[in-house]
Amino acid sequence: MPAKVSVYRKARFNAAHRLNNPAWSEEKNLEVFGLCNSPNYHGHNYTIDVKLTGEIDPDTGYVFDLKILKDIIDQHVVEKFDHRNLNLDTEEFKYLNPTAENIVVVIWNLLRDKIDKKYELGIRLYETERNFVEYGQ
Repeated sequence: MPAKVSVYRKARFNAAHRLNNPAWSEEKNLEVFGLCNSPNYHGHNYTIDVKLTGEIDPDTGYVFDLKILKDIIDQHVVEKFDHRNLNLDTEEFKYLNPTAENIVVVIWNLLRDKIDKKYELGIRLYETERNFVEYGQ
């Protein structure tokens, strides 16, 4: 049985957002989201870990070329979200509350179509050093 190995690539982007449910009153939004509901937005230095799991290629010794993975992440995630207001500057969050949970799913969906399905894909998103979410394998 061929060995399955996981490889990881870390990337960073900085973005602002506001957690807000437009169907709720200002009071309820403030009660649920607290400071994250600031009408002037707030920002994070996000870190993502992209995990690919697959078989080692006998010719290269790689599971996946990490330089290619870096380029995919840069093009489809970092360039899209870095130094942006997620609520105002991106189509992905025009009608979707940019919680960490929603951001990690959006990132997974952005990358899934760019990476061969033979690889299991997992994303871990750090909103702060102590707060992170994970989606996928």
